Amino acid sequence: MLPFLQKKNSALLGLDISSTSVKLLELSRQGDRYRVESYGVEPLPQNAVVEKSINDVEGVGEAIKKLVARTKPTARFAAVAVAGSAVITKVIEMDAGMSDDERESQIRLEADQYIPYPMEEVSIDFEVMEPLENNPGRVNVLLAASRNENVELRVDALEIGGLTAKIVDVEAYAMERAFSLIGDSISSGPEGTVAIIDVGATMTTLNVVNDGKIIYTREQLFGGKQLTEEIQRRYGLSFEEAGMAKKQGGLPDDYESEVLRPFMDAVVQQVTRSLQFFFSSSSYNDVDHIALAGGTASIEGLASMIQEKLGTPVTVANPFMHMALSPKVNPTAIANDAPALMIACGLALRSFD
Repeated sequence: MLPFLQKKNSALLGLDISSTSVKLLELSRQGDRYRVESYGVEPLPQNAVVEKSINDVEGVGEAIKKLVARTKPTARFAAVAVAGSAVITKVIEMDAGMSDDERESQIRLEADQYIPYPMEEVSIDFEVMEPLENNPGRVNVLLAASRNENVELRVDALEIGGLTAKIVDVEAYAMERAFSLIGDSISSGPEGTVAIIDVGATMTTLNVVNDGKIIYTREQLFGGKQLTEEIQRRYGLSFEEAGMAKKQGGLPDDYESEVLRPFMDAVVQQVTRSLQFFFSSSSYNDVDHIALAGGTASIEGLASMIQEKLGTPVTVANPFMHMALSPKVNPTAIANDAPALMIACGLALRSFD
């Protein structure tokens, strides 16, 4: 079974394995207020993860080990996620009165109708949703399946890093959970139609949320790595040096006009294109709000540039704005990393299911 929808009862770390880094987040809760207990970001060896697939499980495991040693979380169980593109999801109808075991048996019997892989090659899980309006004796059941290797490589990497994978989630569901923390702070409120645009290092993911639920997801190859590579090429730096310079500054005077501005224009183009894909494949022709996530969201002036070009209100996602911080968490660092920690945050929230 792919344990991504299962309930659990012990504290969990959120561990987001992206294409250039591993992000760890540990939350606690008192009453209805969350607190960040520990967090950290550790860069990955180049090409250890390519397009959300782990190529170098040892490299990823060692990065997790370093991160755990540095952040010293109290929990040793973690929730990780696979990319939406690595998961097949289907909503199927079943009898309301069945037990979970009966449901699982029936799903396995009928799985070849829904899943284009042999059963022994996939991990599956399901979650019972709402009863059918016109037939209360039947319920909708969300079925999810992913190739075993997508799950096992993550489980193995965590083991090398000294952690146990308790839950394997799906990135879109983690993003939906994290969105619940920022919904109240955006102009349309949590009920509107919000485009969450996550510009990562190599991949831009559009998740559209309506009334708090994800209704559309699309990934495309584009990300902040393109800016790093352009800095590297133009100023003769190594990839690592270019990445540091991008974050810390100190680049020549022509950087903003010659390198940064064209990259920001390219981000605006990608956002526009992503939204056009959504509009053309749905009954929607507008969104109420855009939430900008991912490492690239921290570029100063990018949110206002997108807002100006598209005429839609844009905010930079920060799931920690109402949270307390433990003394070992640096407020400036986490505020800067916040947009890139949405998935890690959505995973860490699984502690409180």
